[in-house]
Amino acid sequence: MLGKLLQRLRAPAEEPDPAQLTTLAAAALLLEVAWADHEVTEAELDLIRTALKRTFGLDQAAVEELVEESRRDHAASVGVQQYTRVINSVWGEPERFALVQALWELAFANDELHRYEEHTIRRIADLLYLSHPRFIEAKLNAKRTG
Repeated sequence: MLGKLLQRLRAPAEEPDPAQLTTLAAAALLLEVAWADHEVTEAELDLIRTALKRTFGLDQAAVEELVEESRRDHAASVGVQQYTRVINSVWGEPERFALVQALWELAFANDELHRYEEHTIRRIADLLYLSHPRFIEAKLNAKRTG
């Protein structure tokens, strides 16, 4: 699906569904954090699956397809800017904050925050125009719930 998302982002002549693009972009960012430390645990994948189901109402088959295709396409990823641009065009600050909190929850899933995960989340939060106090608030909320 990341490949499909890239195709849709590069083909402005088509009018893609903003909700679908936002779902794909958010999923890509979750997967980006999971892969930041070069170790994807089953706990991280389970958390991603749960977040995708809860946040976007995807069924199990759609979630599995999204995760598997994203895993295959990850090596060809060209960065997170295209995903954050999609999200910024559709979501307000509360939704972007919730996404960053979900990214933190994912990073804390294996009880060890890797510096690459933190760096990735910081970069994404900056691109989502989340203020530093809200960035820290999302991190603290994720720590409390984890």
